[in-house]
Amino acid sequence: MIRGYKNFGCHVPTAFSIEPPTSATAEEEAYRHVQRALRLGRFKPGDRLIPEEIAAEIGMSRMPVREAFRRLASDGLVVLRPNRGCVVAGLTVDELYEIFEIRSVLEGLAVRLAMPRIDEEELEEFERLLDRMERAGQSGSSDWVVRHQEFHGRICALSRRPKLIHQISALHVVIEPYMRIWFDDADKPHSAREEHAAVIAALRSGDERHAEQVMQDHILGTAPMLAEFVSPSR
Repeated sequence: MIRGYKNFGCHVPTAFSIEPPTSATAEEEAYRHVQRALRLGRFKPGDRLIPEEIAAEIGMSRMPVREAFRRLASDGLVVLRPNRGCVVAGLTVDELYEIFEIRSVLEGLAVRLAMPRIDEEELEEFERLLDRMERAGQSGSSDWVVRHQEFHGRICALSRRPKLIHQISALHVVIEPYMRIWFDDADKPHSAREEHAAVIAALRSGDERHAEQVMQDHILGTAPMLAEFVSPSR
């Protein structure tokens, strides 16, 4: 099985960031620590997470770690099982497709809401983000995944919908380990620049519905490639 943008008048955190806040409670620190490890692929689906070991890594008691496990379970990143404790969750192929279907709808909506705020300055920033993504891909660095998230996150931030951004970010978190494995094996998705350039062109058109559809098609088109790569039959 596979398992700092501009201030728009409401607080929108750096989209899809894996960096922890500068100060946090012990539970929050434990949550961010384990979430980051899961996103970076340190733990694999089916791995058991030992609270005492993680607590020792961070330098705290195990109770905040156990509370963090509960939050991660509600995020769908781990499963709490009797007699086995906390186990890293995995995705079936059907679940992977479902995540991309939901992403396509939510990010399409984000694009439509963002369109009135997309000016030439923002379009130039999208081009810069695309260049950074391309450089990361050419260098073979898994930083491509971070740059890819920055590109999508920048667009979503312009929607000015914090709850929508949060939902989209959560989906990126779930899929990130598989994106990293895919990238490492495939060097980089070869059509990535062309597809994201098409998104920018759609944003430049000023046609909200067209841009929404292009984003949806872009996201849905990624699912079969990733599903094929992580399929058990491979």
